[in-house]
Amino acid sequence: MSFVNRFPGSVSALLFFCSFLGAASGPKAGPSATQVETVPSSPQSFAWVGHGSIEGHLALSSSPDGAFSPDSSSLAVANGNKVVIVNLEASNIEKLLHPKLQDLRNLDIESANYVAADKLFLLGTGVVVKKGKRPAMTPMLGFQWDIEQDAQLGKVEVLGAGGGYGRPRYFPDIGYLSMYKDSAFTVWNPVSSRGGEIKIPDLTREPNLFTYSPDGHWLLLAQIAASGSPDPVVVRLSEHKFVASLAGHGGTVMSMAFSRDSSKVVTACEDGKVRIWSVAGWKLLETLSGHEGPVHWAEFSPEGEWVASAGEDDTVRIWSVSTGKLVQTLRESKAPVLTVGFSPNGSYLAASTEHNVLIWQKTNTGP
Repeated sequence: MSFVNRFPGSVSALLFFCSFLGAASGPKAGPSATQVETVPSSPQSFAWVGHGSIEGHLALSSSPDGAFSPDSSSLAVANGNKVVIVNLEASNIEKLLHPKLQDLRNLDIESANYVAADKLFLLGTGVVVKKGKRPAMTPMLGFQWDIEQDAQLGKVEVLGAGGGYGRPRYFPDIGYLSMYKDSAFTVWNPVSSRGGEIKIPDLTREPNLFTYSPDGHWLLLAQIAASGSPDPVVVRLSEHKFVASLAGHGGTVMSMAFSRDSSKVVTACEDGKVRIWSVAGWKLLETLSGHEGPVHWAEFSPEGEWVASAGEDDTVRIWSVSTGKLVQTLRESKAPVLTVGFSPNGSYLAASTEHNVLIWQKTNTGP
């Protein structure tokens, strides 16, 4: 195992970052009874229809979008020390992977993200067992896995070696993992093994939640330790400075996500609201009300036309970005929904509770 502390290169980390954005026992997959509520006044000509469920989970602390394969044909679901590859078209289990690492026991996979059609980037923890030494729990580990060969690729990286780092977060839309320590964010690409550091002098407390814009211009920070405000702070990366805030949240912000074109931001809040904001102007465009309880997650569809939100009320809700109206409520879940994400082509939607993943397919309803 190697340690991720610093990354090589004399060019500034900011410029570097911006320039490189550019069938098993247990799990079961299959069709599920559709329990949807479509708002009659909505003009849409499609509906999201239940397409199955499976034991396991998607990433619960970073974007679940990366669990979809690049061509939207498959979904990777973490289930303990296994990864289940679900064929979305056939709605069945295509492959069951058994990742194993040398000298490691009790591997618990936290997330599985596609980095190529045949490769995954896995995050997880385990117990190191070596002769003559007491077993020890590892920090978060990051490593690539070959789907066809069911084998490890390259090195296993120990994320945050040395201590003092916040929780690593992986961002599939830009292909980087990032973590915070001492007013700076480490950024690292697990495929190229290149990265750097972004220093934010104004930031003196750890943000438990942060996200980058796909164009590399902005960084949003929330859940900042000892902060008296729940409102996210905006950092302009070219200046490494705070420049604005997203004001008006009535509780802790649970998730933040940019649209694919970086023109909007959506926030999910403990106060039960989903809010859409303009980028650069940072104006509130829409407040989406309907969830009964905290909203854990919200994501834009690939083309930016819809927002999907996941709530403590066991529902996933679909909203129109242009009108702010609720267009569909998905009620298949029997537990709080923690994350939700769209496939790259926008044809599928996957949501995760703590122990189950639910899948819907976009189906035309018009003439």
